[in-house]
Amino acid sequence: MLQLNNALWQKKQQLLRQWICGALCLILLLTGSPLVLADSGDTLELKMKVGSTIAIINGQQVEIAKPYIDHTTTMVPLGVFKKAFGSTVTLENSDEIKISYGKHTVRLTIDSQVAWINGKKVNLDAVPTMKSDTLMVPLSIVAQGLGASLKNSPTGEITVSLISEENSIEVVELNLDSDLGKTKIGNSFYDWSMNYPSGLIVGSSGSYESIATFNDAEDSYYLEVHANQQEIELEAEDILRQLVADAKAAGEVVLDRESFSQELVPYARIVTKDYDGMIWETRAYYDINDEQLYSLYFADFQAVNYRDVSKYTAFLDSFRTTYNTQDRSMRDLSSVVNGLRNSYNEDYGISLDVPAEWYMDVENMYYADEEGSYLSIQVSTAPKASSLELWSEQIKSWLSETFVPASYKIAGTSHINVAGNEALVLEVHTNYGDGWNKEYKVMLEQDGFRYYFDYSVPHNQTDGLNKFKEIMNSIAIEYEVVSETFGRMEEDTLLIDKTKVIKKGSKTYQYKVNIPQFWVPSADQFETSFVEYQFTGGRFTIETELDTSVEEVVKEWTNIYNDVAKNKDAVISRTIEDTTFAGVSAKLFKVHQVMNDIPFHVNLYVFNHEGLTYTITTTLNDANATELHKSALENTLKSFVLTK
Repeated sequence: MLQLNNALWQKKQQLLRQWICGALCLILLLTGSPLVLADSGDTLELKMKVGSTIAIINGQQVEIAKPYIDHTTTMVPLGVFKKAFGSTVTLENSDEIKISYGKHTVRLTIDSQVAWINGKKVNLDAVPTMKSDTLMVPLSIVAQGLGASLKNSPTGEITVSLISEENSIEVVELNLDSDLGKTKIGNSFYDWSMNYPSGLIVGSSGSYESIATFNDAEDSYYLEVHANQQEIELEAEDILRQLVADAKAAGEVVLDRESFSQELVPYARIVTKDYDGMIWETRAYYDINDEQLYSLYFADFQAVNYRDVSKYTAFLDSFRTTYNTQDRSMRDLSSVVNGLRNSYNEDYGISLDVPAEWYMDVENMYYADEEGSYLSIQVSTAPKASSLELWSEQIKSWLSETFVPASYKIAGTSHINVAGNEALVLEVHTNYGDGWNKEYKVMLEQDGFRYYFDYSVPHNQTDGLNKFKEIMNSIAIEYEVVSETFGRMEEDTLLIDKTKVIKKGSKTYQYKVNIPQFWVPSADQFETSFVEYQFTGGRFTIETELDTSVEEVVKEWTNIYNDVAKNKDAVISRTIEDTTFAGVSAKLFKVHQVMNDIPFHVNLYVFNHEGLTYTITTTLNDANATELHKSALENTLKSFVLTK
């Protein structure tokens, strides 16, 4: 089955709207910011922090691109050395940068681990790279190569000091931007490339290395490139049929279609008009050698019919399912180094490398692949008299409250070094019904804060332990960042009193209910018609509808479960019975079903009061049907009161 669906079309629309915000302009790598000239022998000084856009250059505040951590190396915009010290910066051979100050010279090559410092070859842990159209370089190697000294303060401020040399300050204006003489663009990790026309602007790809977005400087078009694994071989006609089906399912009108079965890489294209009247050309290529499906979504902002898109045919035809790493005219969009991508969260000062194909939610520090592995990072205030051993016991207690005995095992504990400190690892095996998972719960305490790394991998992933070690070895933490950014943080979820409840209610929908404090809200605006809370292995929802009857809702759910039951293994049992809920007559659905190999129970209470129809749903996995969870659901249902 071709891996295209309505979600991609919806995402296409969402990203397009994000781009239609007026013309964008490229940010120059080096600017003409004025220098504070110093006499010979005076000290020039640069102060900055990782994650901050503010630098102090010779006493003056200047805005810069945010420094970040990559493979434990602090990366800074190259332009700061010119602004602070008046270094001479020149571009040679399209991608080689020469930085000079007095008798000192540093030579760097973009995306290369080799550098030359005053004539001596050195290897870099992190390579110079373009990031948001700014060239970022390793701070220490460049600063020390120019003869400067570095000092780190307890607050995280980095001070770079340099004794000025007579006649050393020479202002050189360079219009270096992300093009750097490049005429092609692509992704070396996902193995694709295409022409790089003048005015093409690279956009944000969000959390996915596999997606690239572009528009042009005049806002006349928008382009997205997706790369996805596709193990089932596809012919051009297969691709075309699915493109057309997906477009129609998304409510688009197909204006033109064509397949190309004789090409070296078979592909198909369609031209569509969406519900806003926008004209799109969508292409999909299947490369059997890489087992990759490449999808291109191109929107012509000025087109009024399908023929207008043809003026971009040469540009789209330049797409190739290959990437030539030896081609110096190629700009590489990949941020992958040795199969890993770096992630840095500036609020918590945490840097780490994760597998390139993983989804990255940097803000919430959640990382996952499509096979079921994930890493979640949480930081919280450590309780008084806390220790790693006590913390481990709290996790064990949480496991016993959350999983039935047959669904989890404690394998043991070990110690590892994380970011320069000893951490405790609790290995746990859990099974929701779809197979066992190995979980490594890593606990680290420093300066009154808990750092919790929860790594999970399915048992059938043989390289899971190696990935875990690789990720943990890459972690770097600036511990002072948390204490500077936060006061007292949210309480560790393990420490929340499971007996405490929060009283909630809705004037609009005329009810009150007590919600367990350990439940996590997904939709908790009680003056809206839908409320949802989740916990490990379960959920609780309240849905209220006007101008519908209990009979209509019952019929709808009956039809839903009739469809589910067509899969003979999907429904274990189901009943519908009359009952009383919150003092009124109600219908109760009881369903024991299986989804994605996970068995769970669903109870739906449907009733009417004062013209409103309520559906209250509880869901609980068999693996998590502990006394704690069953009691929490039962008490919540009993607490529900109609207020009118």
